[in-house]
Amino acid sequence: MFALSEISKTLLLAQIEESAAGNLTLLIQHLLAAVVFAFVGIVVLGLCFWLMEKFSSFSLKHEIEEDQNMALGIVIGSVVIGISLIIAASIQG
Repeated sequence: MFALSEISKTLLLAQIEESAAGNLTLLIQHLLAAVVFAFVGIVVLGLCFWLMEKFSSFSLKHEIEEDQNMALGIVIGSVVIGISLIIAASIQG
C-alpha cells in the first residue's frame, strides 16, 4: 500500500510539471501573438491616418494644432476609433 501511494505521488508530480511546462509554452505563444497583432494594428492605423492626410485638401496637423479646429479633431478621433474597432474585430476573427 505504501509503495502504491509513493508511485501515485510521483506520477502526480510528473503530470503537474508537464502541465506547467505546457502552460508556459501556451502563454509565450499567446504573448507573441498579442505583440504581433498589436504591431500590425498600429501599422494599419498609421497607414489609415497617412491616407487621410494625403486625400484631404488641407494639412490635418496644421488645422488641429495651429488653427485648433475642434470639429476636425473630433472627426479624426471618431475615424481613428472606428478604424481601431475594425482592426480589433478582425484580430478576434
